[in-house]
Amino acid sequence: MVSVDTPEDNKAFAEKEQADFPLLSDPDKKVANAYGVIPPDRPADRQFASRWTFYIGPDGKILAIDKGATGRGINPATAGQDLITKLTELGVKKKAAPKK
Repeated sequence: MVSVDTPEDNKAFAEKEQADFPLLSDPDKKVANAYGVIPPDRPADRQFASRWTFYIGPDGKILAIDKGATGRGINPATAGQDLITKLTELGVKKKAAPKK
């Protein structure tokens, strides 16, 4: 996951939400701009990243991009199931559950 927030803000978010996944802080928005998730015509104080999901293969190539039904971003309420559906469509194998 990439966020245009500061490392400190992302750390607080991860701790609050008990996030157990990598989170890249991109406060200068270089990565977000490279992936086109910030509309270039927005003023600097309104440059928020769209919530798009990029599915990247083992070879580093983008396999699919989910921009949501409206093209403005994914729906957080359905994002988990949407992710599972797309990974299944792409033929990504399920990982075995960790042993307890």
